Amino acid sequence: TTLLAQVDSSVGGKTAINHPLGKNMIGAFYQPQRVLCDLDTLTTLPARELSAGLAEVIKYGPIADMAFFDWIEGNMEALTARDPGALAHAVKRSCEIKAWVVGQDEREAGLRAILNFGHTFGHAIEAGMGYGVWLHGEAVGCGMVMAARLSQLLGGVDVAFVERLTRLVQAAGLPTVAPVLDAHDNLGRYLALMRVDKKSEAGEIKFVVIDRPGSAVVRSAPDALVAQVIADSVQA
Repeated sequence: TTLLAQVDSSVGGKTAINHPLGKNMIGAFYQPQRVLCDLDTLTTLPARELSAGLAEVIKYGPIADMAFFDWIEGNMEALTARDPGALAHAVKRSCEIKAWVVGQDEREAGLRAILNFGHTFGHAIEAGMGYGVWLHGEAVGCGMVMAARLSQLLGGVDVAFVERLTRLVQAAGLPTVAPVLDAHDNLGRYLALMRVDKKSEAGEIKFVVIDRPGSAVVRSAPDALVAQVIADSVQA
């Protein structure tokens, strides 16, 4: 009944709850028999909730389908105005992409992790600020901009791509400037929270980065590059 659920969490069978140490840390995989997305409910959403859902729509472009990314750019005004045809296409294509990914990796052993583009930074923002201060989609929107900047530093995309994604996130009504989580040691707080992210291995932070537009990989990154991204994003 929310745009975010229709394009993301309704597909894939992952059920989880948050823990003070991290987002979605306790849960299970349990596939539903059927999922019904009622597009009429989207007319009842507060604007902030609609924007939060658009973050998860935008996500699919950089990781899997740049033609869809182009379409989102061209139709963002219609999406934010709740045009039924635009929303129907956004929901349908998002579900198709997620189902394609999950169908190859139901339990997130490999490929499915690319669906977490923007989520490593985003989950740190959510946990660090306190769940609910920023909506999940707001944190993911900002997190995608941060992940795109990291992707650029790692050589996967150019500055123009980062700027393009940033403009699209802004057009969706989402934040692109990262919050300060600790006035005394902001970098340390971000790193500590990201080290308990479910993608981390033995304390090593794993990020979903764009290796080329429309394709994503999961990899670690030097703390110095992550520090640069956080500093730039806070001051953006």
